[in-house]
Formats: sequence, C-alpha cells, structure tokens
Amino acid sequence: MSDDNQHQETFEDFKNSFNYGSRSDLNFKFLKNLSGEDASHFFQELLWKIGDSFNDGDFTRVVDHVNETQAKAYAGVGRFTYDDSPFTPLRAPLSQLRLGLMTSSGHFVAGDDPKPFGVENMSQQEAETRIDDFLKVEPQLSVIPMDTSIEKLRVRHGGYDVRASMADPNVNFPISRLAELQAEGRIGELASDAYSFVGAASQLRLLNHTGPEWVRMFQEKKIDALLLVPV
Repeated sequence: MSDDNQHQETFEDFKNSFNYGSRSDLNFKFLKNLSGEDASHFFQELLWKIGDSFNDGDFTRVVDHVNETQAKAYAGVGRFTYDDSPFTPLRAPLSQLRLGLMTSSGHFVAGDDPKPFGVENMSQQEAETRIDDFLKVEPQLSVIPMDTSIEKLRVRHGGYDVRASMADPNVNFPISRLAELQAEGRIGELASDAYSFVGAASQLRLLNHTGPEWVRMFQEKKIDALLLVPV
C-alpha cells in the first residue's frame, strides 16, 4: 500500500480544509471555527433540511441554516477586536462630499491585469492554490475608472469564491450602485477612479507601508471620504 493510500483524512482535517485548505469552496471556511461536535451537528441538520427541501421545493431552510451557523461560528472570534480606533467625522453631509471606492475583492479592468508574481492571465484556480504566497506579499492596487462598464470588469482572488462576483460585480464592487446614488443626489461627487486589491496579503505590510501610501494618494486626489468594502 502506498503512503497516499495509508493516509486517511479525518473529519477534523475535512472541516479545516475549507479555510485556505485543499478545497476551493471557501463559502464554508467558517467550519474551522466550529468544534468537531458542532460541525457534525451542522452537517446532520443540513442533510435533513436538504431532504425536506427536495420534498417541498423550498430551500429557504437550507440557506437559513448555513447563514445561522456561519454567524454563530464567527461570533466571539476576538483576534480582530480593538479597545479603540481612530475616528474622523465627516466634515459635511455625504451629499456634499467627494466619495471614493476601494475594495479588497481583487477586481481589475480587462487588459490591465496586475499579473501577480509575474504570472499573466493567472486563473482563479491557481490563485487559490497560491494563497500562501499571496499572504506573504504586499497587495497590488488596481485602478478602475468609475465609468468602466460591468462587462470589462474581471476578478481574481485566492481567498474567496468569486462566482457570485463574476455574475454581478456589484456584490462586492458596487460601482453601479454608487453611480445610482450620485444620480439621486445622495452623493455629492464620485472620485474619477475606484480601487481594488487582493485582501489576502501581508497584513503587516498593508498596515505599516502600503496602507499609509494609499491614504496619502487619496488625500492628494482630494477624496473626502472612502467607501471600504472588505471581502
């Protein structure tokens, strides 16, 4: 028997593999925060609800079960909590300000690929397999003109399932929604460019070097406030 055949994946290995592991469906990476018992109960309930939904065609219960378990799994995870934080109040109502958009969703314009690690046309699958490499380097900022059509937007990110964002970029890059709000007069002016980067990057470099550089750039562009969309 080969070494590969001798190794059997445990249930613990399985549930943890969704968090930057060997499986690409990162919608379920919250499983890592569950105990083995809670994860087992989640799957048992999930199968029961799927069976009921096959009978009556209503899959709402399945969606609700996943969302509720996800919320419980992330509740109380305190590694990103702080005693205080900087706060800068808006100097005027939003209807009088120049607003910018920045997301960590990994969007870019067709023909302006950031080419991570020098790789041209890197696939989403390769990005997922190279997640550990992304987490070690500074993020690259893609500049996206606000008048870019949805059809010209591309997305690639090793840290989440991009299928929903490919179907509708406004899921996490709300460029169309902001244009609508400006047309309604709820936003004074939109900055001419939006910005996006892959949030799965070196957080220390982002905090200490890249982030402050971006802030200075936004200030030079006279952006009054920035809408941040984390992924």
